Amino acid sequence: MLRSEIKSRIRALPSLREFRRHGLSFLRVDVAVLAVLISFVAVPFAYPQERQATEYQLKAAFLFNFAKFVDWPDKSFASPQSPFTICVIGQDPFGDALNEYLAKSIEGRSVHISHFVSGSALTEERHCQIAFISASEKTHFHAVIEGLNGNAILLVGDADGFAASGGTIEFTLEDNHIRFSINPDAAQRADLKVSSKLLGLAKIVHDGSNNGKS
Repeated sequence: MLRSEIKSRIRALPSLREFRRHGLSFLRVDVAVLAVLISFVAVPFAYPQERQATEYQLKAAFLFNFAKFVDWPDKSFASPQSPFTICVIGQDPFGDALNEYLAKSIEGRSVHISHFVSGSALTEERHCQIAFISASEKTHFHAVIEGLNGNAILLVGDADGFAASGGTIEFTLEDNHIRFSINPDAAQRADLKVSSKLLGLAKIVHDGSNNGKS
């Protein structure tokens, strides 16, 4: 992506004053990380510019863009015509944010959003490529992760310790910036191939670890 295009995207992001208007006075987006993510892909960053960005609108954008840096095995899809499915497990914090991507495609597949009250509601017949484990499940996300182990699913959450407990990607706030950690052990178990470009932007953690490295 041309530098001018990246600058244009950065200017389109909301100001700190606008974040305060939405009650996010201590939350600032790491624009540099977003710009690097954008620059690695050949399509424009898929975020609707006409709306103000809230924390979970931005996390929805991250989820969609994560998919461009991960390869799923064929077994993850029921058929060649199956959609790319993002599942939300537990209380949905995104509102309508994920719906913004229903008109998009990932690797030629349409995007579908599914909601489940709990991880136990998922069955082998319900194919998810990305599963976001909501904070409402934080008291038992270990059991949710365990229940989904062995499936080709990118497990994403924002509960503290999610990645070290076997999740694949964990959103974190560091110095009031949205960051993310990746557990390559979890990705390997799920037979997912994570791009080195995405790994280079993340803090790396492993099963049972407390600290990662940038």
